[in-house]
Amino acid sequence: MSNGFFNVPIAKNEPVKTYAPGSPERKELQQMIGTLRSKEVIIPMYIGGKEIMTDKKVRMAPPHDHQHTLGYYYQGNGSHVQMAIDAAMEAREEWANTSWHHRASIFLKAADLLAGPYRQRMNAATMLGQSKNAYQAEIDAACELADFFRFGVRCMTEIYAMQPESNPGMWNYNEFRPLEGFIFALTPFNFTSIAGNLPAAPAMMGNVCVWKASKTAIYSAQVIMEIFIKAGLPDGVINLVFAGGPETADVILNHRDFAGIHFTGSTGVFQSIWKTVGENIYKYKSYPRIVGETGGKDFIFADNTADKIGLATAMIRGAFEYQGQKCSAASRAYVPRSIWAEVWAEAERQLKEVKMGPPEDFTNFVNAVIDEATFDKLKGFIDRAHTDTDAEIIAGGNCDKTVGYFIEPTVILTTNPKYITMEEELFGPVLTVYVYEDEQLDQTLDLLDQTSIYALTGAIWSQNRYHLARYTKRLENCAGNFYINDKPTGAVVGQQPFGGARGSGTNDKAGSVFNFLRWTSIRTIKETFVPAQHYMYPNFLPDKD
Repeated sequence: MSNGFFNVPIAKNEPVKTYAPGSPERKELQQMIGTLRSKEVIIPMYIGGKEIMTDKKVRMAPPHDHQHTLGYYYQGNGSHVQMAIDAAMEAREEWANTSWHHRASIFLKAADLLAGPYRQRMNAATMLGQSKNAYQAEIDAACELADFFRFGVRCMTEIYAMQPESNPGMWNYNEFRPLEGFIFALTPFNFTSIAGNLPAAPAMMGNVCVWKASKTAIYSAQVIMEIFIKAGLPDGVINLVFAGGPETADVILNHRDFAGIHFTGSTGVFQSIWKTVGENIYKYKSYPRIVGETGGKDFIFADNTADKIGLATAMIRGAFEYQGQKCSAASRAYVPRSIWAEVWAEAERQLKEVKMGPPEDFTNFVNAVIDEATFDKLKGFIDRAHTDTDAEIIAGGNCDKTVGYFIEPTVILTTNPKYITMEEELFGPVLTVYVYEDEQLDQTLDLLDQTSIYALTGAIWSQNRYHLARYTKRLENCAGNFYINDKPTGAVVGQQPFGGARGSGTNDKAGSVFNFLRWTSIRTIKETFVPAQHYMYPNFLPDKD
């Protein structure tokens, strides 16, 4: 019972540490990496507060050093998914009835644990398991995940404060109930913060979750789960399972109590889930909430007034940070011919300074792509560009998986604005550039709009304010996150709510109140203090003589 209107701590973004040479955080992280590399871990599933093991163990290795064993996780199957649903439903009533400020306290504590004693373990696990360099791990695994928890609590309280007006003689109010059933969180490998947020956001609103982590991010998912437990999350509220995709979907999407999915992943998988939900709609107790972010073919567009050095820098950072394995990564660029030579000269100069190698060496800007299948797919596109007459590799293009899955930062110059790498999401360190004639700027804007099915992020570059206003309006449906004179990556919780439309998802803006509203079902209550004593309204009375 809550006997007070509680003010939660003010949400502030977790400061990002620099990991510069000689800094204490650099030394701490290096020591933690050494510790984690020196031992093999065994990771169970977490169902109903119990550690679940099976007779099948799957090896985990760093993508940049696939001969090294980080440990093993226990592979589950459909029966474990059913077990997780049962545990979630058993926990549901008590969790739903837990006062909001107690739920808030758990996630605020999780944020402080993450930013404090677990910070370097979380970063190191992400670096080793997902081949992410120190700075990229810091902004993702430590800072953004802590931000998701803290700003999530703020969003929750803002929603509870959304109350209607009341006329004299009555009191109207809204109750924000959790959904009737369980939520399925299906999370990606590329952002540890997303992996933690997708089950956490519904749970903050009183829902229970079944969480299936990406098989290439289980090493860091286990740390997240440990933080949840340490923070006091009750048994069964979030259940972590490691089972195959099809068998998991078969159990989840056929269950009567399936109430929603929180998803980040491929467009194909999301569309398949949506189709199955539609086909099974008659089976469910209620209409499931479908919330998903599914990728992008993110652009940079410049005109001839653009800051050339800034544009070149945005291309390098936007395309090649975390090996281009960001849904928001710049993967196509449109640059006018009049400035291309100067822009490319600067970009080429910077690219020559870029180092590639394992993230344990903090001087490496680019690390390995996530697995062999990804490596082979990307190499296929690069090999094709080597031979196609309408494409030319002007930087990079080398690939080697002898030790790790390394693909050199690659720039493709194309004369065909509809070339395959201008259209398809590659999810790797490949940027394709189309140089347009200055007088064809408007036609190029049309090409940009029509080339891709996605609409996640995009950036425009100009120093002319009238031009910026025009491009912003013209491209209003091309990106859910739109950047002016910046790279199209790096959205910060509480500052740039993230999500896109078209083939990029439902644009429910993770980390914002718009997303949290999806995980609640409103009940509006009207109480009348002095009820009417007769059916008659004044208009039914006869006129007086």
